[in-house]
Amino acid sequence: MGVTHVTVTVRNPAQPEKAWDGLFLVDTGAVDCLVPAKHLQAIGLKPRSKRTYELADGSEVKLDIAGAQVEFMGETVWTTVIFAADDAEPILGVTALESVGIEVDPRSQRLKRLPAPRLK
Repeated sequence: MGVTHVTVTVRNPAQPEKAWDGLFLVDTGAVDCLVPAKHLQAIGLKPRSKRTYELADGSEVKLDIAGAQVEFMGETVWTTVIFAADDAEPILGVTALESVGIEVDPRSQRLKRLPAPRLK
């Protein structure tokens, strides 16, 4: 399988004028969005909680999280963002994709818009 990237804008919901744009890896195996902490801090986001995540190797790690406004492909969604290491590759998780009715076409590895988000 190939990799898919998309440009994403992350905004501080309390101060929408504060935003960061980045190229995110689309990862349908990831639930939430992962963003280098330095970019979240630069737009004024602060950790609100911690959540335990399972990594690809099966180990678990507890990470800081917050809520943010995420924009991509002309869509906007409010979702959980993970405060990652400053050198981490940003990841767009499946929750944000599915919330706006976008999925990855397994053949072309491109994002495609569904006629409507699934409610079932």
